[in-house]
Parts: sequence; structure tokens; C-alpha cells
Amino acid sequence: MKRLIDKVSAKITKETVMAQTLLSSQRGEGFVDTAIKILIAVVIGALVLAGLYALFGETVLPTLKQRIEDMFNYGN
Repeated sequence: MKRLIDKVSAKITKETVMAQTLLSSQRGEGFVDTAIKILIAVVIGALVLAGLYALFGETVLPTLKQRIEDMFNYGN
């Protein structure tokens, strides 16, 4: 029985020390870091979408429209 109590006591002590270490740790992300990451992701996403919109609006869609009109133009 004493051996079981010693094992449980050692386990509790180990977990307590681990919890204290984690709670007193100064590591981690702050709110500012996370906000900057989100802002950068939004800006990069907007740039990618603007680039795709410009590409499709000026290059792909007019060509596609012309090909479809040529494909269904039975008169010529």
C-alpha cells in the first residue's frame, strides 16, 4: 500500500511541477502577433483575388466569349 501511495504522490508532484512550469512560462503568441498574421493573410488573399479577377476579366473571358460565338456561328 505504501508503494502505491508513493507512486501516486510522485505522479501528483510531477503534474503539479509541470502545471506550474506551464503557467509561469512567458512563451507564446500575443494578440498583436495573431492580428498581424490575420491582416497579412487578408491582404495577400485580396491581392491574389484581384490578380485573378484582372486575368480572367481581360484575358480569359473575352477569348472564351469569342470561341463560343465562333463555335455556334453556323451562318459563316
